[in-house]
Amino acid sequence: MKTQKLYKSKVLEIYKADTRTVLSLPVVDNGISAGFPSPADDFLDNSIDLNKEFIKNPSTTFFGRVKGDSMINAGLSHGDLLIVDRSLETVDNKIAVCHIDGEFLVKRIKIEKDIVWLIAENDKYKPIKTTKDNDLLIWGIVTTVIKSV
Repeated sequence: MKTQKLYKSKVLEIYKADTRTVLSLPVVDNGISAGFPSPADDFLDNSIDLNKEFIKNPSTTFFGRVKGDSMINAGLSHGDLLIVDRSLETVDNKIAVCHIDGEFLVKRIKIEKDIVWLIAENDKYKPIKTTKDNDLLIWGIVTTVIKSV
């Protein structure tokens, strides 16, 4: 899978996915034992293509790399790779990539009557209250997190 860098800031890098490539990787379909190995693991016949597994809408799917620790309690750590789908509906309580006043952020969205709150998942950061005076775009919904270990 190739990517093309589209945007870089202090808190997020955004890449466009090229899903025309196929890479079939071996997969253990019946689970991976955390105890003793199964003799059946020697016979891996199934494969998986991560493009098909994680990217449902290729033309509206992008990748973003997390920078910082504002979403650490939601399981998003510095360096993690996010898969973001711009075609999904904005829904209360989802984690989204937001463009506010010229800056990209990743936050949990809380939708009230005339206010959208951008909520960090780290007590060190205060919620951001947006109003009609802000230039806010919910750019896409995070569908998958690929952990950096």
